[in-house]
Amino acid sequence: MNFKKYLENKKNIIDKTLDEYLPPEEKAPSIIHKAMRYSVFGGGKRIRPIFTLATAELFGREAESVLRAACGIELIHTFSLIHDDLPSIDNDDFRRGKPSNHKVFGEAIALLAGDALLVSGFDLIIKNSEVKEIKKQSILKLIKETSFYIGTENMLGGQVEDITAKNEDITKEDLVDLYMKKTAENIGLAFQIIDDMLDIMQDQRDMGKPTYANKFG
Repeated sequence: MNFKKYLENKKNIIDKTLDEYLPPEEKAPSIIHKAMRYSVFGGGKRIRPIFTLATAELFGREAESVLRAACGIELIHTFSLIHDDLPSIDNDDFRRGKPSNHKVFGEAIALLAGDALLVSGFDLIIKNSEVKEIKKQSILKLIKETSFYIGTENMLGGQVEDITAKNEDITKEDLVDLYMKKTAENIGLAFQIIDDMLDIMQDQRDMGKPTYANKFG
């Protein structure tokens, strides 16, 4: 199987698992379930859960054995995107070429949908302990690590630095620290370099969100 086919296959498995786990849109309260599904199935590449499955396979495990935890990580990631787009934080009107969650459902529902996805993400990670091949101690460690990297020393702290830095001069070292906390150390920096380049060179129609060129000409 070539790399492109591998990614496509794993993405389909992840999408199916997420679809089966998340409450259907018709289930009350319908609006929050619609909001959750809107962002979860809004065009994400599923890089994080695919990496999780691939890592399991690299160490001789079946991808299926960590599938729930992988999908839990994706839900937590989606929570962070919904909250990141809110007017009080980054105030982004578009995400992945579509109106941001709060532009469709309003700020209050977007906030609650993000909260629900955070809780659901941890629920899926915990459900992975039902897999016989996985030690419950490993799940506890994953919950501990995930909580730490979401917290104020990492992702949330990086978001605070991002907000406060908008009104201050920021050094190169501060900027690197911010990106490492918000996204990741190596992949995050690589992603941010590409994202910054595209922000200058691409048009809003190609990027699916307002770019530097659209905002400032």
